[in-house]
Amino acid sequence: MLLVIGALCFVYYVIICIYLRKWDSTFSRFWLAAGILLSVFWFCGQWFGILPIFWWGAAVVCGLMLLTFFRILVGFLFEKQKTYDYLIVLGAQVRGTKITDSLQRRLEAALCCGGKNPKAKMIVSGGQGKGEDITEARAMWEYLSCHGISKNRMILEDRSRTTQENLRFSAQFLDKEKDVVGIVSNNFHLYRACLYAKKQGYRNVYPVAASCHPVLFINYMIREVFAVWKLWLQG
Repeated sequence: MLLVIGALCFVYYVIICIYLRKWDSTFSRFWLAAGILLSVFWFCGQWFGILPIFWWGAAVVCGLMLLTFFRILVGFLFEKQKTYDYLIVLGAQVRGTKITDSLQRRLEAALCCGGKNPKAKMIVSGGQGKGEDITEARAMWEYLSCHGISKNRMILEDRSRTTQENLRFSAQFLDKEKDVVGIVSNNFHLYRACLYAKKQGYRNVYPVAASCHPVLFINYMIREVFAVWKLWLQG
């Protein structure tokens, strides 16, 4: 079983590398490391035996990962709201001036939700990072403008570099106590984003889920499990 799971990790790593066209993307190396580690455990088990404590430890870790995985799923599948005063569209990577797949999916979700909430203001939130010729907020502003969203309806927040900053800097444009706020991001990211918002004093905050590329969904979800654990441990 260990060898089979290890082999699947190797295969998934190769698929991610082919899709992304690079072998060292940030979290894809987790699958390579997992494949190597599981193969080593299988080898040790064949030649030296594996102590029962390893199996118990592995079972506990896998169980916790599954519970967290499903909690993240619940966060964007069932915690829904229909009407909003504000939509905060979280930024994602821009390559030069080109919108990436993840960001486009967020913008499409914002357009859909915005169409159902014509009175809701849209805060496009994201600064400028490495490899970006414009801010993520400006790229989102231009995309939404070209797809029918009035510029008078949008608010530009272009200083933030992290999700926490997205929410902190966006808060200056709304009333955290009273306004109903929808956070627009890719599905895997929403549980953590809403937790950050609640920690910063947002009282009525809800996820607005955009999809993510099917090839990368499991990769992003497992990465998010570790990010959520870190957030929980930080209190």
